[in-house]
Amino acid sequence: MAAYSSGPGEARAQSAQPIVNTTTPATAPADAWSDWFSGITVQGLANAGATFNPDGPKYNFGNFLSDHANQFNLNQLALTVAKATDPTKAEFQLGFTLEALYGSDARYYHLLGVSDKWISSRYQLIPAQAHIDAHIPLLTKGGMELQAGILQAPMGVEVLDPSVRPFYTLAYTSEYSVPFEHVGAMFRLHVSDHWDVLWGVDTGNQTTFGRHDNNDEAAGYFGASSTGLLGGNLAVNWLSRIGPENAVAVLGPVANSRMRYWNDINAAYTLNPKTTLTAEVNFLHDAGLRAETWSFVTFASYQLNKTWTLNYRGELYRDNTGFFVVNFLNNRAYMEAVAGQSVPYQFAAPTTYGALTLGASYHPDLGHGIRVFQLRPEIRFDRALNGTHAFNDQTDVGAFTLSTDAVIGF
Repeated sequence: MAAYSSGPGEARAQSAQPIVNTTTPATAPADAWSDWFSGITVQGLANAGATFNPDGPKYNFGNFLSDHANQFNLNQLALTVAKATDPTKAEFQLGFTLEALYGSDARYYHLLGVSDKWISSRYQLIPAQAHIDAHIPLLTKGGMELQAGILQAPMGVEVLDPSVRPFYTLAYTSEYSVPFEHVGAMFRLHVSDHWDVLWGVDTGNQTTFGRHDNNDEAAGYFGASSTGLLGGNLAVNWLSRIGPENAVAVLGPVANSRMRYWNDINAAYTLNPKTTLTAEVNFLHDAGLRAETWSFVTFASYQLNKTWTLNYRGELYRDNTGFFVVNFLNNRAYMEAVAGQSVPYQFAAPTTYGALTLGASYHPDLGHGIRVFQLRPEIRFDRALNGTHAFNDQTDVGAFTLSTDAVIGF
């Protein structure tokens, strides 16, 4: 995010009988279009919750999506229309994804020049996704995948969709050391049955084109991912990103040449049918700010029974300058900071943060067209390990919070 000065298809079998074309040219295109439209899906999702802090500060420091302490949040009302592609088919396919999202989470996922000035209240509206998707059967047996348009950033473990996250709150890494939204294109080349190569280019984190880019240069990704290792139990993902992310309005013309280097490696291992372990290592260096962050995050989940899963997250996060871990003090301040404007925010001195989160997910199968339902209580303890008074309006070295939320999707 911007700184706070701101498989392959099988070959068709040969037939011993002659092939008879029973479809007339006049009806074949109509049938093809009918099949394509029949694969379009419509899904909705709602997420709401609250984070309780017994010390009673106005803001939960180090927390974006549940930043207001002791207040209810309608985090998301999302509607997604999509046509998926199937990477296992050896044929060209075209699809799309369109997602609109309304709620308090939208404050942090805007794109400059698109939605950042639509609404000034806590509950805002964004086009969370709007991209063309294609499966292209070229170069390798498995071909490649393309997504182009408004994309959710692919780096990291925790994502915007709450239904696939273990917790309501996010790790520091997920809020401060990975990008959020892009306008650009991402490619995934299926090199083998277990390995993919990834790359992409975009205008920058949460920027668009021309005067709506906070600098004049592009940025991009490169990396690799694997699945099905160690008998199908291990998946590994690595992505690096390079490009200028600071605003010319803050650093001047040198902002175009001062790179930010983002690096994230994560691995998930299925220990047994009930237990999954995940680890994430992240390192960020910003040449323009002369700032660095590094972090290590571990996750564990244990499926207690069909309706309950127990979750753990532990994190060690270092902000070497205090430029990254901040709280913004009005509803537009985050995006104004991305643009390079002066905004009100809380910050701390250089700090090493430790955070422990324990929680549970109650996820019964309700049927009746409800594809997901979750209730997620959690307990979290954050502490500045070097004694910085970062929490509870900069009066305490630690903070204890209780959170709970509900997710429902159709």
